Amino acid sequence: MENETQTFKVNNESGRIDKVMTELLGEYTRTQIQNWIKAGHILVNGKIVKTNYQVQPGDLLFFEEVEEEPLAIEPENLPIEIIYEDEAVLVVNKEAGMVVHPSKGHLSGTLVNALLYHVNELSEGSQTIRPGIVHRIDKDTSGLLVIAKNNAAHQKLAEQFYDHSIEREYFALVHGEVQHEEGTIDAPIARMTTNRLKRTVAKEGKQAVTHFERLETFHGYTLLRLRLETGRTHQIRVHMNYINHSLVGDPMYGPIDSVAKKGQYLHAGVLGFIHPLTEERVHFEAPLPDYFEAKLKELRKQD
Repeated sequence: MENETQTFKVNNESGRIDKVMTELLGEYTRTQIQNWIKAGHILVNGKIVKTNYQVQPGDLLFFEEVEEEPLAIEPENLPIEIIYEDEAVLVVNKEAGMVVHPSKGHLSGTLVNALLYHVNELSEGSQTIRPGIVHRIDKDTSGLLVIAKNNAAHQKLAEQFYDHSIEREYFALVHGEVQHEEGTIDAPIARMTTNRLKRTVAKEGKQAVTHFERLETFHGYTLLRLRLETGRTHQIRVHMNYINHSLVGDPMYGPIDSVAKKGQYLHAGVLGFIHPLTEERVHFEAPLPDYFEAKLKELRKQD
């Protein structure tokens, strides 16, 4: 079977080819990218270039995906907060800064590495690098995740995510003073053609629905409660940016001067689902992390 080739056209990107391709692909280290440039797996306008080639507007970048050996994921004794566990599932309160599952070039320090150490049994997951993982939240988002301990539980939970019956509520601090007490953002989301890491609202995208409720207003900021009806990648971050109320601290969609050490102020605070064994609805809540509460106190003092 032939390897898949991806093509990108340079628009706003600038700098060295190895840096630009690392940002566009998002799944690989810069060292991997450099090795593939040297091996001819990455071409510019159909030609082999050096790793220090400076991309130009209009350049066509070609990447032939390289088949690699399956990743070996090792257990790691990392601290995680397990707030509930039984024979079928566990619920964890993930801290901001922790990646949910390994990826190429990022094999350690993830929630999966920690789960493999702390939990005796996990479902197979959708891929070998995702045992137990039914859903994800971004690295710099804190909060609740349900983990499946066997394949039967995984299947029943996945069905609930598919039919949007999972209860999920987030708390977000956004830029600007939101004028409406509540509202719904129904806007399709697609991957950006110029940057594989980012998403954007686009008519050709997949349906995405976010409900919001205003909890507290500060000078220049608003605290929102958000309920997801769908679960697209970066959904809340993209939708809030779309209505000109980007998340405070968001390094990808927010203003540069708002980037915070902990990333975006977004917390998955409520999670509810039908338990795959008991078939009863269960409900979990996790308080805002300390740094989030500290930011709110700071804003209240300023007001």
